Amino acid sequence: MRRIIFNQKGGVGKSSITVNLAALSAASGKKTLLIDLDIQGNSSHYLGVDINAKNDRTVADLLDQTVSWFSVSTPIKNFPQATAYENLDIIPSSPRLAALEPELERRYKIYKLRDALDELENEYERIYIDTPPNLNFYSKAGLIAAHKLLIPFDCDSFSHQALLTLMDNLAELRDDHNRKLMLEGVVVNMFNAQAKFPGQIIENVRELGLPLLEPFIPQSVKMKESHYHQKPLVHFAPKHKLSESFQALYEQLESPVEEPVRDKTA
Repeated sequence: MRRIIFNQKGGVGKSSITVNLAALSAASGKKTLLIDLDIQGNSSHYLGVDINAKNDRTVADLLDQTVSWFSVSTPIKNFPQATAYENLDIIPSSPRLAALEPELERRYKIYKLRDALDELENEYERIYIDTPPNLNFYSKAGLIAAHKLLIPFDCDSFSHQALLTLMDNLAELRDDHNRKLMLEGVVVNMFNAQAKFPGQIIENVRELGLPLLEPFIPQSVKMKESHYHQKPLVHFAPKHKLSESFQALYEQLESPVEEPVRDKTA
């Protein structure tokens, strides 16, 4: 199963959510892969990968194979790299993504990531995809390759407006490219339970009819400390309230949907 975390608005915690859910997946015993499509490489850095170091197994190298006429093709299975955490691999980001994007667009290679992940499907039980904070080639490729979508949301009026635009764009992309993409829900991140305004914004989101996932992820300096030490919360501070919120969210996402009980007498 492939889960993508995407919002066109920046600063909503996409990489934090992606890495911590992927780390929880791996810690639960599932063989897990993280794909970092964001040129900033925050997910890669969080997991201890220097995207500026020499590396020929990045997501840019993977996609570059689809447009290079004379390069020797590397098997897809050779791109995932082990992290410091058991069961958790990564295909990291690269600064080369910026220069590569126009050529990928020109040759309409929008389905190549999906094709690559099809080849890796039997190797991994869960694949998490981090995305750039805009609807560009890479985020579209990720959405086309994914099965399930999480939308990170921070509680301000700009986020609410961005969510409306996002839903319109997603509806078009889903109709044109990936009808099987399922919206799992909106993840409320950096939530301040003591303030009234976030609650008002959340009620506005409820009125849109979008699934709001609980618990809401609280705001905490522990997240920044986790980033600094390059250790996901499940390894850095497993008993902290923030970690427990992520654990509860992960368990909700992984809980099987119960089928309705049929009345056998009918």
